[in-house]
This record gives sequence, C-alpha cells and structure tokens, in this order.
Amino acid sequence: MRWPRATVCLVAIVLAVAACSGGGGVKRGKDGRVAAAGDLSVFDLLAGDCVTPPADVKAELEKVRVVPCKDPHTQEAFAVEKYDKGDAYPGDQALTAFADGICLERYQAYVGVAYQDSKLFYTYLLPSARSWNEGKDRKIVCLVTTTGEQLTVSVKDSKK
Repeated sequence: MRWPRATVCLVAIVLAVAACSGGGGVKRGKDGRVAAAGDLSVFDLLAGDCVTPPADVKAELEKVRVVPCKDPHTQEAFAVEKYDKGDAYPGDQALTAFADGICLERYQAYVGVAYQDSKLFYTYLLPSARSWNEGKDRKIVCLVTTTGEQLTVSVKDSKK
C-alpha cells in the first residue's frame, strides 16, 4: 500500500506500503478494538484502529503502529474499501481518484461532520503495484489525520 503524493488538504507525508505480514501480536478486545499497542500489517487495519505513523519516510513499509485510541496518536482508520474494478493494476491516477471519492464519501458518517466543516483531515493508503501484482492487496484504507497534534480519543462521532 502507498500513501498518496497529493490529496486535497491532506498530510504531506508520502509512504509506500507493499509487503504483507502478520498482525505482530496486536491484541483486540471483544469489541474488535485494539487493546494493546503493537505493530500491525497494513493489510490487517480495520476501521477504528488508531495509528501512530512512522517518523521516518520510507519507500515501502509493511507495518504501522496501532494503539488503543486512549493513547496518543495522530491517525485513525475510518474506512477500508476494496477496489474491484478489474484485475490489472489500475495505476496511481485511478487509485487516487477512487480513494479521494470513497474516503470523502465515508468521512461524515464516521466523524459526524461534513469534511469541509471538520478541523481534521483525511489521507489514505493505496495498494502499491508490487502488492497488487502479488495478489495481496486491493484495499484502500482511509485515515482521519491531524496536523500533528496528538489525539487521545477516537474521532468516531466526534463532530470535530
């Protein structure tokens, strides 16, 4: 998966994600939420997972650090959507256009306020050509993000 290079009012960090790996021992409670911090494969992210992205920008990465939403974090997954418009890798432009639309469409239902009225931003993870061609990845992960300030609660229904 990859972070997009440019999206409307989004975080400027660009990361690429490609290889698949296991959940890294992340424990989830009965409600499915992360119960203890740990490294998680980007392919295992779920809506509601709170994320502390890596400080260093890498061309590719396999895992992200997830934490209970009460712990300091700057991002939260709010939608995971499958791109199912064919088997061939569609390219950056098609994936970015799809992600911009689907994340914007899902934003208000999760945060509780229209994106244009929100104090938060969104970004997303995209499949890389490599993960796509290896058959590992067809998902877009939409993430609410801050401008760097730490959150210590979930943004779900926060109307922020």
